[in-house]
Amino acid sequence: LRVKDLDESVAFYKLLGLQEVRRRDSEAGRYTLVFLAPEGQEEAQIELTYNWDGDVGLPNDSRHFGHLAYQVENIYDKCQELMDNGVLINRPPRCGRMAFVRSPDNVSIELLQAGEALSPAEPWSSMENTGHW
Repeated sequence: LRVKDLDESVAFYKLLGLQEVRRRDSEAGRYTLVFLAPEGQEEAQIELTYNWDGDVGLPNDSRHFGHLAYQVENIYDKCQELMDNGVLINRPPRCGRMAFVRSPDNVSIELLQAGEALSPAEPWSSMENTGHW
């Protein structure tokens, strides 16, 4: 995924439970690659690409080839943690099963409740969608 602000994007994915696995800076290519993965699942990496001189081709509102999806232990707790850290919940987990947020670079991220859906609960049940996801 191409990103505009590497530090902001790394911080966002860490909130989702990913950790930095490795990083590669290319002085000749003028870019940095950061690989992140869930703890204990280092084979399930995503790559963030940051071009030091900017990226003219990076769209302002892209879905970047669809979306990423991650299972979470408790979708309500994870959405609350994200909100507490300034992340907008675009599609709240009204059903206790699924929510959508966007990364700082507008990548759509689907959060899925691990196992069975949680019972509907407020404030999520009555929360409206915000923006698009």
